[in-house]
Amino acid sequence: MYLMDYHHHTNHSFDSTASMVEVCKNAIENEIQEICFTEHFSVNPLAPTYGHMVFEKYLDEIRDCQEKFHSQLIVKAGIELCEPHLLKDQYDEILQPLNLDFILGSVHNLNNQKLRLALKDGHPTAYERYFIELLSMVSTADIDIIAHFDLMKRYAYKEHGLYDFHEYQEIIQQILKKAIDRNIGIEINTSGLRTGLQQTLPSIEIIQIYKELGGEILTIGSDSHIVEDVGANIADAYALAKQCGFNYVFKFEKRKPIAVKI
Repeated sequence: MYLMDYHHHTNHSFDSTASMVEVCKNAIENEIQEICFTEHFSVNPLAPTYGHMVFEKYLDEIRDCQEKFHSQLIVKAGIELCEPHLLKDQYDEILQPLNLDFILGSVHNLNNQKLRLALKDGHPTAYERYFIELLSMVSTADIDIIAHFDLMKRYAYKEHGLYDFHEYQEIIQQILKKAIDRNIGIEINTSGLRTGLQQTLPSIEIIQIYKELGGEILTIGSDSHIVEDVGANIADAYALAKQCGFNYVFKFEKRKPIAVKI
């Protein structure tokens, strides 16, 4: 099986100190054939991500890894954008000349507040606010994949438990339909399997509904922030994709999705 891991953070992200070379080495050790670096990036001065990324340095380092590991690993250049539907023109201006392979879109903040803080402000409405923001993102943003679709649960589950899928099913379906209309996919993010959450982001119900609605574009990502997590639970994610009826997962080349048989 051709294993791919399309979600990694290194010292080019504000919340990681991992080195790109070590990420590549670990991917090779774990029999991953293709990876994509997806560092956090925001043009919003109020976001924690702001000001950390130096694209020239980032892309130079990716090119070095591509050369160094060319016979063992395919290395792609991506980015994870925070709230890319806001300040859209600024994102376009910076990103268009870069010719990236892949763009993840994320909601990490609600009204310039981290999700954890938004929960404190009012738990009963936090999930609703999150999914409404996700719908706004998928309606207008220039992205390829929705990252960790139900991310709010990462911050909510310990204190408040998991959300009731049926309570939010209607807006989740709206988000997925809009994504399918705009040729935007979702990822199976395995980071939740490494915590007490013990499930992928999104949950199996969302992956199943995406499939039922006709969704096809699916990527797999460990969301690694430390070298040891590179490739973690990727085989589980492939098995879950298969269980939900998917026969392909996708890689990207200059923003074009390419199907790879599971």
